[in-house]
Amino acid sequence: MESIFTKIIQKEIPSHTLMETDHHIAFLDIRPVTKGHTLIVPKKQVDYLFDLEDSLLEETMLVAKKMAKVLDQTFSPIRTGILVEGLEVPHAHLHLIPIYTVGMNFSLREGAAPQGYTLEDIAKRIRNTMTELTA
Repeated sequence: MESIFTKIIQKEIPSHTLMETDHHIAFLDIRPVTKGHTLIVPKKQVDYLFDLEDSLLEETMLVAKKMAKVLDQTFSPIRTGILVEGLEVPHAHLHLIPIYTVGMNFSLREGAAPQGYTLEDIAKRIRNTMTELTA
């Protein structure tokens, strides 16, 4: 059965896509823990992150590294953290969560609809940073 992420990858469900490669997609979480909360998802639907082929797992981490640097440049958090819970959607993925305060709660249960900003505005800011970094 296709996951919601597979439907996003196949463009059956809209998303705020930030980056797409042959094997990965990065998009904003619709219930962000913090501003800029981004998901890194391999296009190949595998339930458990550690069941990914080694080369795909390695590439997943490299995409996350690249995206984290963009988030750092865009929002100037203390740093960008990574969370792998893997229980909410049966499709391997990483959460990149900009950390703005020491001791911040990383729980995905803390995620909510954005307050004081729109996902469209955040996606535009991130894409602008990506353009600047590649110029």
